[in-house]
Amino acid sequence: MRPSPIILGLMLAGLAVVYLGLLLWLSGDWRWVEGWIFGGWFVCFATAILVWLRYRDPGLLAERFRMPGTGGESRSDVAIVIALKVCWIALFIVAPLDVRYGWTRHLPLWCEVCGGILLLGGSFPFFRAFTDNTYASQLVRIQTERGQHVIDTGVYGFVRHPMYLGGSLAFVGGALLLGSIPGLFIALAMVGLLVVRIFAEEKLLARDLEGYQEYRQKVRYRLVPHVW
Repeated sequence: MRPSPIILGLMLAGLAVVYLGLLLWLSGDWRWVEGWIFGGWFVCFATAILVWLRYRDPGLLAERFRMPGTGGESRSDVAIVIALKVCWIALFIVAPLDVRYGWTRHLPLWCEVCGGILLLGGSFPFFRAFTDNTYASQLVRIQTERGQHVIDTGVYGFVRHPMYLGGSLAFVGGALLLGSIPGLFIALAMVGLLVVRIFAEEKLLARDLEGYQEYRQKVRYRLVPHVW
């Protein structure tokens, strides 16, 4: 069931208030440029995804809103999903507090610029994963009720997990942009969780999704082209 335009609008307004507002309020500086850029990026990016799914792929939108533990996935995957969500929220809390109280030395400007580039670069494979794969659930499960099959076109023709690639770049890029060393450690922990998840996810897909073994032979790289 896809949300009405009013509900969608309220959700997007809530995103702006909660995430952008929290980031700037905790930093103690409403003129914090890096916070505005990162928070603004997240609100705009989430808006683009929600609007696109609402009007172009409501089935995937409903799947993305499925709560962890309701799709028959393993307990370990539920734990990873929850850990990722907790880390993401922690990034929005720890990074601005680090800026406010100076727990660690602020990263130099060139790191922030590199972070912004990574953030923008990660947006492309992340968004394209939604447009190319209608089965891009947040849960590791076989969607038999939706007739799930292997997707090997678009960004899935380059790496097997383009959404994780985009997410990894965005996590690290966001932390660098905010100039926070503790935030960077949180981002790296999230990347580590994604790597762990890849192994379990591919084991399930190879076992239960027809054609996935052949897909792994066709697209050899999991996360980074020509590396791994």
